[in-house]
Amino acid sequence: MSRKRIYVAYTGGTIGMQHSEQGFVPVPGFLTDTVKKMPEFYRSEMPEFDIHEYHPVIDSSDMTPEHWRHIAEDIQQHYLNYDGFVVLHGTDTMAYTASALSFMLENLQKPVIITGSQIPLAQMRSDGQVNLLNALYLAANYPIAEVALFFNNQLFRGNRATKADASGFNAFASPNFPPLLEAGIHINLIAGQLNQTIDADPLTLASVVPQPISVVTLYPGISTDVIRNMTTAPVRALIIKSFGVGNAPQRPELLQILSDASARGLIIVNCTQCFKGKVNMQGYATGNALKQSGVISGYDMTLEATLTKLHYLLSKPLNPDAIRQQMQQDLRGELTAD
Repeated sequence: MSRKRIYVAYTGGTIGMQHSEQGFVPVPGFLTDTVKKMPEFYRSEMPEFDIHEYHPVIDSSDMTPEHWRHIAEDIQQHYLNYDGFVVLHGTDTMAYTASALSFMLENLQKPVIITGSQIPLAQMRSDGQVNLLNALYLAANYPIAEVALFFNNQLFRGNRATKADASGFNAFASPNFPPLLEAGIHINLIAGQLNQTIDADPLTLASVVPQPISVVTLYPGISTDVIRNMTTAPVRALIIKSFGVGNAPQRPELLQILSDASARGLIIVNCTQCFKGKVNMQGYATGNALKQSGVISGYDMTLEATLTKLHYLLSKPLNPDAIRQQMQQDLRGELTAD
């Protein structure tokens, strides 16, 4: 039986950086050279793999929808020649890219795993070796046909993951959905489903273009002027990070601003600012008032999933009502509806 082939796209990030007098810096070819010096990657149990380093590499803080498109196109161009894909990425915006790719890659039937590290691969005690080894092994032997994020022995659904620790190895969490898989002493499939067959329908790529989207976190005493300014042109959507299960002040002037903006076609999504949980605008009068003003529920979506899903839908030729409807539907496993 022939070994599986995995395509590795090194987009940038800590995992491939080299130490210098100025600190850690990206150096072309350094990641590939580092991997070649590590025999663990070339054991007989491991798949064959090819590393493609982006030039220039992208600092994840500089990531844009154009970069999402470039990564998605890279996967599409190599889709027929490989059994799975690993994307090496900086951790700061890794969950945004994972969410975006989950919407952009339509009819995905092969695993796409995004990973990286908190310490460069070439350094002592790097988490990069375990993360990359596992990502390659899982892509070949546990083919879960969706965009996933692997970190610290857990494989998360990409559009359910969020960065939870700025400096720890357990950098990512999936607060509202169980891991797809856990790679401990034994590899345990949890919420993931293995895909053993591939049908004839090709992978298609949904175009995503940059969209003017506002995000506001509510706080006690927030000014209505702040909200008004975040709903003015050219803004096409507003994400409100509300209190608790979706509550907000009931000030009439605030509700009127939201109602007027919604009537103009603005998509206003209510997401909880809590780390875990789900918006329920029926639960309290304060949440119900938002619903009456045209605000829709973000259910239990992460901010990353909400933002990238809005990019995906706003890039399509859909009217506001159709976008509102699809925002509240489960398209890629990103939300738990009522």
